[in-house]
Amino acid sequence: MKLGVFLIAALAATVLYAQDTEIHTLRVRGGVYMLSGAGGGNVTVQNGPDGILLVDTSLTANAPKIMAAIRRISDGPVRWVIDTHVHADHTGGNEALVKLGATPAMPAPARVVAYISVLDRMVTPQPGEAAIPATLWPNDTYSTPYKDFFFNNEAVVVTHIPNAHTDGDSIVFFRRSDVLSVGDLFMPDRYPFIDIARGGNVQGLIAGLNKILEIAVPGHYQEGGTMIVPGHGRLCDEADIVEYRDMVTIVRDRVQDLIKQGKTLEQVKAAKPSRDYDTQYTTPGTFSNPDAFVESIYRSLKP
Repeated sequence: MKLGVFLIAALAATVLYAQDTEIHTLRVRGGVYMLSGAGGGNVTVQNGPDGILLVDTSLTANAPKIMAAIRRISDGPVRWVIDTHVHADHTGGNEALVKLGATPAMPAPARVVAYISVLDRMVTPQPGEAAIPATLWPNDTYSTPYKDFFFNNEAVVVTHIPNAHTDGDSIVFFRRSDVLSVGDLFMPDRYPFIDIARGGNVQGLIAGLNKILEIAVPGHYQEGGTMIVPGHGRLCDEADIVEYRDMVTIVRDRVQDLIKQGKTLEQVKAAKPSRDYDTQYTTPGTFSNPDAFVESIYRSLKP
């Protein structure tokens, strides 16, 4: 696979996790697991009698380690892959994991599902971007508000979140297990990356976080309940989403007020509208820094 703009997110993530070269496995609930580490996005694994379903596939280079971790969970075939969005640190392993996940009993390729704009952006990269090999493209797209199917004795509901992190975001709800996999709509340890060039927008991001809150149900005293697998970082619950949604909304409102005052982008940045959140959501080595976050909000509100 050629290096290009498409891989910037993957390379930045690799810097952050340069010393964490292992894949870590956490059982979330029932047959649903979270795989994390080695610089890529989190991978959600659903295992059961029908085989294996993956949400996101991390980096291309991580595929052997990801498959080794999957094989410690199950020797079943990989039958479904769902891409939450287009970025390489979530789709780079599509081809390799589909091939490695085939078994003699299930030699047919897995179905790789994504919202249709994910395929559109892979087929037609932006100017200056490297071509994305067709072997990484989804082979099963949807263009309706959601796609659902039954697998491993539970309903799997894939819901499109318009113009949020990108224009092709999906969240995946494992209904019986009560687990949500939400991709990069939510990362508890850093500011969101709103990819304006690929249709992202702060208003859609807030709407997406509110959609997650519509589905999630908290446990006793707001702890536990529906488990949420983020695009990067630790396992979370509804209370973490509430805190994150409120942060994004408050910073959005501050930037919006500065725009109404006629401030330029540089003046908005200088005002530091995120300053009271910076210690909590600034993670060294990522491009989701305070200035980038504020600028993405500004460009969302004032194209």
